[in-house]
Amino acid sequence: MGNNGFAAFNALESLGSASRFAEEIHEIIDRIPLFEDFNRSEIEALCAYMTCYAAPRDVPILREGEEGDFLLVVLTGKVAVKKAMPTNETKVITMVGPGASLGEMSLIDGHPRFASCLTVEPTDFAVLTRDELNEILINQPRLGNKLLLVLLQMMAHRLRDASERLLPYISEVAI
Repeated sequence: MGNNGFAAFNALESLGSASRFAEEIHEIIDRIPLFEDFNRSEIEALCAYMTCYAAPRDVPILREGEEGDFLLVVLTGKVAVKKAMPTNETKVITMVGPGASLGEMSLIDGHPRFASCLTVEPTDFAVLTRDELNEILINQPRLGNKLLLVLLQMMAHRLRDASERLLPYISEVAI
């Protein structure tokens, strides 16, 4: 399976295949933007490719700068997303809860993690690796394409949101 940070999950409690949690995932689907456009059978098919873990409070589940080939979907709990600043301090960018997906940028582009994620309370999450995504694309191309489209839409939304927030800080450039 995945490399780098994924091996760190060996110290966490493995909850097994996400298929065991398909019903719970379906129940909180309205809070999981990644899955909101998927029907029950598609969610069950995706869950067959994911593994779930339980992390206690104050556990890093993603580390800024590390390579990563997986994304996480928060099922329960709360996670702080933190970014190292040029001033050598770390700032909390946001807090996320059930339904949030984390790490999709590195899953897609293969670049190091943009931020760190630390559990703020006991948290259960599902993991989808790049290898598992590739298996979905090979074995269930329609489902895989739908998942990739949703990931790209989510990333485009985040980029637009970040751009909007930066506009007040951008000075006009003389041409």
